[in-house]
Order: sequence, then C-alpha cells, then structure tokens
Amino acid sequence: MTIHEKSPDTTRLTDTAVHEVLVIGAGFSGLGVTHRLREAGVRDIVILERAQDVGGTWRDNRYPGAACDIPSNLYSWSFAPNPDWSRSYPSAPEIHDYIRHTAERLDLLRYVRFGHNVTAVHFQDDHWRVDTTDHGSFRARALVMASGPLANASYPAIPGIETFGGKKIHSARWDADYDFRGKRVAVIGTGASAIQLVPELVKQAAQVKVFQRTPAWVLPRADFATPESHKHLFHRLPVAQQLMREALFYGHEVMATALIWRSPLSSVVESVARAHLHRQVPDRWLRRQLTPDYRIGCKRVLISNDWYPALQQPNAKLVTWPIVQLREEGIQTAEGAVHAVDCVVFATGFEVGKAGTPFPVYGAGGVELGAQWQRGASAYKSISVAGFPNLFMMPGPNSGPGHNSYLFYMEAQFDYTVQGVKAILDGNLAQLDVRPGVQAAFNRDMQKRLAGTNWNSGCKSWYLTEDGFNATMFPGFATQYAKQMRGFRVGDYVRVGRGVTVVS
Repeated sequence: MTIHEKSPDTTRLTDTAVHEVLVIGAGFSGLGVTHRLREAGVRDIVILERAQDVGGTWRDNRYPGAACDIPSNLYSWSFAPNPDWSRSYPSAPEIHDYIRHTAERLDLLRYVRFGHNVTAVHFQDDHWRVDTTDHGSFRARALVMASGPLANASYPAIPGIETFGGKKIHSARWDADYDFRGKRVAVIGTGASAIQLVPELVKQAAQVKVFQRTPAWVLPRADFATPESHKHLFHRLPVAQQLMREALFYGHEVMATALIWRSPLSSVVESVARAHLHRQVPDRWLRRQLTPDYRIGCKRVLISNDWYPALQQPNAKLVTWPIVQLREEGIQTAEGAVHAVDCVVFATGFEVGKAGTPFPVYGAGGVELGAQWQRGASAYKSISVAGFPNLFMMPGPNSGPGHNSYLFYMEAQFDYTVQGVKAILDGNLAQLDVRPGVQAAFNRDMQKRLAGTNWNSGCKSWYLTEDGFNATMFPGFATQYAKQMRGFRVGDYVRVGRGVTVVS
C-alpha cells in the first residue's frame, strides 16, 4: 500500500485508546502547541514523529552553511528565550540544539513517539484515526497537523532526472558522507538554500556550476558573533533580551510596507540591494545576469554577504540558459551545451502550495483534502477546513510571513488551536466543523487582499500555484495576523454533540 491509497478500515490498531489530542510532527509547531495544550490542562497528548529526533525542518536541513534569515533573538519561542545565541543570525545546528534542549527542559519528549511515519488520516464519526507505517493506528478526539509545509523535498520536473548517472543530492536530504573534493558539481536553484550552500561548495569542489532560472533580490546580512557582555546581560536581566526582541520585531514589521506592498520604502530597499550588488560584483555582464526584473518582495528576498563573491570564484560559473534535460553525463541546456558533472545538488525547496498534504487526509464522508485543494489550498484562519472536523493545521494556508519571524505567527496559531481543542473536550463534542459559508467568505476577502500585494505582481514563485493562486502568504502585518487569530468564535463552527447538533 502506498501513502496515496486509502487505508482499509481493518488497519491493525496497536494503540486502542482514543486520546484527547494527536499531534503530527515534533518541530517548532508540534512541540510548541503541545506545551500550550498542557498549560491549558490537556494531558492526554501523543506526538507522532517520523524521524528519531525532534526539530523538523531544522533537523533535516543540515547542508553546509544552513542558517536562518531571521535574527536569533526573534527566532525562538516567546516562552523559552535563549540568552546564549552565538551569533546574530542562528545556524541550523544551533537552532536544532535550541529546539532539542528546550523540549528536554520543558519535559515535552515524554509525549513523542519517534519513528512513527504517518501514512494517512481518517475522520470516523467522532474521532480521527491516524495510520502509520510500522506501528498500526492511533485515534484521538482532536488532530493537530504540525508536519509543516517544509516536510517533503521538492524535485523539479526535468526530463531525464532518473537517467543521470552521477550523484544526486537534495539540500533538504543532505548526504554528509559524500566527498566533494575534486568533483564537478551542478547546483540547480538560486533561492534561500542555494545562496547559503554555494559559498561552502566552492571551498571544496573542483568546479561549481550554478543554474539560475531567475535572479533574486539580495540584501546584506548583518551577521556577527554575539558579544559575551550581551549574553551576561540577558542572563542577569531577561527584560533586556525581551526589549531587544521587541525592537527586532517592530523593525521587521516596518519592512512589511516595503516587501508586501509597493511603497516609497520599496524603492529604498531596492536601492540598498542594487548597491550591495554593485559593491560586490564589478563585472557589468555578471551584474546584469544577477539583477532581478521584478518588484522586490514578489519572490522571497534573500540576505547574504558571500553569495556574490562565491559566484566570482575561479572554480564557479553562473549558467542562465534554461535546462532542457538531464543526461547520463550531465545537464543539457537550451543552447545545446552539455555540462558534464559528477554531482547534481537540487536546491529546489519543498512541496508547499502545489502538493496538497504530505499524506492523504480523509474528512467526513471520505472526502480527500489533497483532491479538494487541487486548485490551491484554502482554510478558515489558516487552521480549519470545512468538512474536516476537529482538525487543526499549522502552518496552514495563507499563514506565511514575508517579512517577520514565523514563530510569532505560530504562537497565534497555538492559542487558537488550544481554544478549539478545549471547545471539543469541555463541550463533549463529537464534531467541531467550520461552516462552509464562513470559510468561503474569509477566503474571498483573503484573495482580494492578496491581489494588491507584491507576491501577486507578476513573477513566478513558490508562493503561487501554477495558475497564480496564492495559497501561501498572509497579506498583512504580523500584528494583524495575531489579531485575526485572537478569540475563537464558536458561532463560526457547527458543533455536533453525542447524536445532537448544537445550533449556535
């Protein structure tokens, strides 16, 4: 049975209890919502994690140079500040350590079942059944899907991808044992992963060819080692770190006016990016190849001090001809050249808006969520989907920030989810299902707001589906998102008790 087939109802149940809450995924979302649920008095929680460690995307993304583009003091749970960040921008290993150590300190690991790979979920009368590969099925009154949009690596639809005879590595599934020394390496993609990875590869490989489809807007990165005096201050006076966090938060909020919508500040930020490019790339032709022809913010804005210098190393080359196919010996581009390589690195991101869900999700009446989302995902307040009772998604559709820390958005989702779960448990409900009309009205307004943003201004990005539907981003400030999530309105939901529909 593949994960795309509907699991039979005779699936072996190795856990016969009906738990209060099942959480899928032990990354930032899954662990954080578990902490908040426990604070609210919910105790019967099980987290199903397919790997053998916590951390989610920060566990999986271990390619050389992997780091966050949000400052350290802003990229943490508000309830678990870390006064010991080593740098102004955290590396992937340091973030992973933070998640693991915080989970241990908050005693969250007791809820995690490691090595439990979810293959499908089904809503059955008044509970969710979650099927796993090797551990049978689990059941719960409420289900939190915290597997995230960065769970499954995305490979480009390039003809011949299976016929290439060399090594293939995805940035999100890094092979730390592969030796790049003396190798001819191709990197496909010039997004957030590539600009961190390529500067490290050029230090090792004999040759690195970077295949670019579209150049990115790149801003300088204010990265520096954290002074010991700052760490001591944050330990002795936690309010100082809180003030630093708030200053960073509101500074990033201001950037929304440049990156989400077109404004005079957009031109200022574009000027900073152009100056950064001119300062680091003296060659006029290369600058032209690296200059975007779209509005800043339309695609993800990147920050780096070593991306441009890496492309100018003697063993590096930028290739802008479109890729036609992969052949056994390498990559063929549109002008007919074949680039012989030993290894292809796919820095091509994740299956986000186009893939539906990471595993089949069957709601009331057997409706499959991925099929319902074929034209683009949609939900109510990014968390609830009509026809899928007692299900809470995070991060769900249209919850992505373009300018600030996602953890702020995430914590707003925690609070909303806790209120929903408590409504089910305290009200002894069989079903809590968002009203279809409420969801439809919410999404009409969402798409109307998105139409006026930079994301929908004409470029092609992973934010959009193939036909231009934006199922990914939230069109506003982080504070607006938090306000949207504040207050759980039970009247927006159909509540079904034990055999009785409770009318709001």
